Amino acid sequence: VQLQASGGGLVQAGGSLRLSCVDSGRDFGNYAKGWFRQAPGKEREFVAAIGWRGQGAHLADSVKGRFAISRDNAKNAVYLQMNSLKSEDTAVYFCAAATKPYVSAQNMMRFVGSWGQGTLVTVSS
Repeated sequence: VQLQASGGGLVQAGGSLRLSCVDSGRDFGNYAKGWFRQAPGKEREFVAAIGWRGQGAHLADSVKGRFAISRDNAKNAVYLQMNSLKSEDTAVYFCAAATKPYVSAQNMMRFVGSWGQGTLVTVSS
């Protein structure tokens, strides 16, 4: 599994960004995928997760109603659509591949098997 995240950048508060993560591994469609973020001086935190067939999408309470996770197994890609961005969304965003086909939001961190390199999202107020 090799995860490559992209799509970060500088955006004004209220704006939108779409993050992409492409997996060069052969078994992309067999595992849950997710997004985490880490703000300066803070621990990495869960943002979103989605099951292997696109079922069971979970979002952190802080992003519900603003973010959406999706995946396209034909393209080996998982996406994070971020709308109504706030300054507190500023962080490095990491995509992750789980070791199970489906995981709950509470367990996603526990079952991460691979991490992408991260992409920086900066929201200016």
